[in-house]
Amino acid sequence: MTDRPFLLLRGLARESRYWGDFTGYLAKTFPDRPILTPDIPGNGPFWQQTSPSSIGAMTQSLRSQLTIAGPMDIIGLSMGGMIALDWMNRFREDIASGILINTSASPLSPFYQRLRWQTYPALFRPGRLDINRREQLYLNLTSRHHQLDADLLKQWQAWQQEHPVSQANTLRQLRAAASFRWTQRTLQPVLIAASQTDQLVDFRCNTALASALHCELIVHPTAGHDLPLDDPGWLCDQIKQWLTQLAIDLIK
Repeated sequence: MTDRPFLLLRGLARESRYWGDFTGYLAKTFPDRPILTPDIPGNGPFWQQTSPSSIGAMTQSLRSQLTIAGPMDIIGLSMGGMIALDWMNRFREDIASGILINTSASPLSPFYQRLRWQTYPALFRPGRLDINRREQLYLNLTSRHHQLDADLLKQWQAWQQEHPVSQANTLRQLRAAASFRWTQRTLQPVLIAASQTDQLVDFRCNTALASALHCELIVHPTAGHDLPLDDPGWLCDQIKQWLTQLAIDLIK
């Protein structure tokens, strides 16, 4: 386990740079382990490509980018958690364990919990907002600790100027996430990390998924949807504790 790669998957219309300081904290916590941060078509360096229209197709695209073979520990945030679940079920040899952060699945949770109505102006009509205003809205919706962080906002806006996610690709990704269905329990161990004050996805989506997967659920009391942004140190500590306990249980 000491050199097993981490595979990090972001959420809707977000490229890998949005992991921010979390990757640094993760590298410090696990100094001998590679960290892989691929992007789906339509995001980041692939912003000019067409986004896949299903979670399964996103998994295929991301898997084709990897040059390191499994097993890996997969960390998925929001839509990235959906991709992680699909990956764990369809390519089991790739994944040793999964850490799912503020994610959801149908039919375990209704649509109005999987995406709160307050997000609709930013997600359903992104073309009506300029990039700067849209990133401000995204920051307000996804963070509880950095809403007034002007430097972070400028960085996000600069990334979107460099790699703008189109309205069409945002909607394709949104439809893929909305149509994702949970169909079977994963064989790998899973940890679900949830934010009690998530403004984007209802907290109850995490409890429903944890119940269906019969897995451990940890809860941050004050973070927003982007838990890796709001408290990367806490999250890395929790991941380390969980993986350490898994290793102990394995040799018992």
